[in-house]
Amino acid sequence: MSATRTASREGSAGKTSGPLSGKVALVTGASRGIGAAIARRLAREGAAVAITYHSSPGHADKVVAEITSEGGRAVALAADSGDAEAVRASVTGTVEAFGRLDILVNNAGGGHMAPIEELTVDDFDREVAVNVRSVWVATREALRHMGDGGRIISIGSVFAERMPIPNGTTYSLTKAAIGGFTRALARELGPRAITVNNIQPGTIATDLNPSEGDHADLMNGLTPVNRYASPDELTGLIVYLAGSESAYVTGATINIDGGYSV
Repeated sequence: MSATRTASREGSAGKTSGPLSGKVALVTGASRGIGAAIARRLAREGAAVAITYHSSPGHADKVVAEITSEGGRAVALAADSGDAEAVRASVTGTVEAFGRLDILVNNAGGGHMAPIEELTVDDFDREVAVNVRSVWVATREALRHMGDGGRIISIGSVFAERMPIPNGTTYSLTKAAIGGFTRALARELGPRAITVNNIQPGTIATDLNPSEGDHADLMNGLTPVNRYASPDELTGLIVYLAGSESAYVTGATINIDGGYSV
């Protein structure tokens, strides 16, 4: 399945200022939640933004509309992150829409929480495809277009280091893989001044992970600040890592978790 553009709009004036002015970003899995917040913030800072979605075209179109209503540029691309060809095509679609690619945010992900003896090999393969292979494919394809000084940012999870509940074996495994990939790739791309970093969020309040959900009391109790974060509380770090001031930050795994991992 190839990615296809479903919505593309540009503000009448377009963004002409901001620390990311003139840059083009691709944010995977950005029709809602953390990805949508990242896309909106990057656009506010001046970047043209492509987002991918799998099953929520309406949500993706809403994100595009929000960006363009503020004078930004945005495009929505259909891409199942479990489909390597669709991921590859989403990178191509970004370049076709905006002429270049400077910032890749590997945000798409998902988890299947169940006892390991109940999981099938197909369950495992799907989770690895979405959480690990898509990061590898998107990064490889992005590097075909990204010039020196580009930025690669992946959204991992603090559950890579500390899983607080049973039944998260595959999710924890896949998110731990992102840290190793980040460190190895940072060394590989250092000579091109392309930075590679991994952000590990803690509990973030989204429609798929509400702050009043089944595990809210447990997670709040394990988190020193005793609350979930909003997706917008991640975006400042994304902007920093995507910009010029972070040129000496690479290979890092940075937790935004309210102290959960301490």
